[in-house]
Amino acid sequence: MKLQQLRYIWEVAHHDLNVSATAQVLYTSQPGISKQIRLLEDELGVEIFARSGKHLTRVTPAGEAILKVSGEILRKVESIKQVAQEFSNENKGSLSIATTHTQARYALPGIIQDFIKQYPDVSLHMHQGTPLQIAEMAADGTVDFAIATEAMDHFNDLIMMPCYRWNRSILVPKTHPLAQRARPTLEEVATFPLVTYVFGFTGRSKLDEAFKNKGLTPKVVFTAADADVIKTYVRLGLGVGIVATMSIDPEKDSDLVAINADHLFKDSITKIGFRKGTFLRGFMYDFVARFAAHLDKGVLDKASQCHSKAELEEMFGSLELPSR
Repeated sequence: MKLQQLRYIWEVAHHDLNVSATAQVLYTSQPGISKQIRLLEDELGVEIFARSGKHLTRVTPAGEAILKVSGEILRKVESIKQVAQEFSNENKGSLSIATTHTQARYALPGIIQDFIKQYPDVSLHMHQGTPLQIAEMAADGTVDFAIATEAMDHFNDLIMMPCYRWNRSILVPKTHPLAQRARPTLEEVATFPLVTYVFGFTGRSKLDEAFKNKGLTPKVVFTAADADVIKTYVRLGLGVGIVATMSIDPEKDSDLVAINADHLFKDSITKIGFRKGTFLRGFMYDFVARFAAHLDKGVLDKASQCHSKAELEEMFGSLELPSR
């Protein structure tokens, strides 16, 4: 059994069983990959992939189990490389992050700009997606860190640590009836069509929860993952916008009235996390500390030793988080 064979089956499985596409990504030949997969199956005595003619059609039950272990082995190999690189050149390497549009657009730019200045030889890669996609990318080793707010049940395989609190603002045109209300009630807001985030993005669950607790069913006429898109449709008069306060620019959005909605909705908490067993390089510790100052090396190392989600939550239970 060769490490290369494990790499081949892992990549094929993550390229929709398309051997040709996998060969292009790995800069090798399609026949070469097919041959190595066959040799591995012959050695193990089981089929990893089911076939129809020359085409792979699905991953077999045995293949699922083999792929899971293969992924763990490949991640360990990557950790070994990270260890070696840390001692050979501690300021050179790569850092990949998966997050939502809101974090990438409004929370991270300044941090990333300063980080790149400090570490010019570290290549930084940003991946955007849904909370489920973010969790999967971190769990399978595609990225080093996951940053998210919603759907924390998807992140059970990761060490997730709280970074900061944030809340929402109501956005309306200057001529809108709510523009004159400094502290509108939820009942007042619910009488208008709403323009807000897609469910599962950017604290949407806290918004839905607030209306439900009041027995209200607002009319959500338009949803988007991007606050700038929401603002566009608020300007068109489609409805009342509800967005993360951090996404509002006093200058660029001066044609709209922003009404603080802290009194209407519970705070949301953004968290950053990584896979259990990940070897964190020096510049990785630094990146996390730049994003959340209370998450220094000592805290991250202690969090890595937690054996359960409950133990991790207890560790941060009394922490007073900053607000954005």
